[in-house]
Amino acid sequence: MPDPEISCRVDGIFLGAIRDRWPGKPPSAIGKERVRGAQQITHAGFADDAQADLSVHGGCDKAIHHYATDHYRLWQAEGQMAAGTGPAAFGENIATVGMTEDTVCIGDILRLGTAVVQVSQGRQPCWKLGLHTGNAGMPALFTRSGRTGWYYRVLEPGAAAQGDEISLFERRHADWTVRRVSSARLTRRVTPQDAETLANLPELAAGWRRAFARMADGDLDEDTGKRLQGTPE
Repeated sequence: MPDPEISCRVDGIFLGAIRDRWPGKPPSAIGKERVRGAQQITHAGFADDAQADLSVHGGCDKAIHHYATDHYRLWQAEGQMAAGTGPAAFGENIATVGMTEDTVCIGDILRLGTAVVQVSQGRQPCWKLGLHTGNAGMPALFTRSGRTGWYYRVLEPGAAAQGDEISLFERRHADWTVRRVSSARLTRRVTPQDAETLANLPELAAGWRRAFARMADGDLDEDTGKRLQGTPE
């Protein structure tokens, strides 16, 4: 079971603007750059961050993306990323060492600087991740590895800066780590009983609850073409 005493320092905060990145493809804000000083956090996330398509990115349930810097050495050792690649290569907003999908649970409430945030879901990688990293297979690798990072909803606005503490102060669902829930969602390998439980987990993002409700009813099919390849539905 994850250690409930979770606390570490924010090693970096990364924000981005909407840009045209790839000919013939929609614009994206996946490119993030390190920022210094206190950054205001609203219910929509960092005030100076942007998302290009709010139908699939951002929103209250995906206001801030957190990725474990711990994982970068693994990607490099596996030959999937160049040596020296570091935080923000995956478009995350927050980088830390010491918190991973195995130690963070859905529904966890944490203090981030002066803001209060809650873990809402894991990340569903899309085709933009492949283009951004220069590795077309990265979305599939994300899914298989479980090293997806996670999203926060903002319960109380505030501010955070590099060097601030992020610490857990309430754990509601110790059995449902981000890795466990993300694996069930992305692979659709889940028992009907677990799917029913997750469909009714109030802290889980609404979109994931709906997906688990379908799985609980036996519908395990999902068209991932648009998300993973950018193809029409």
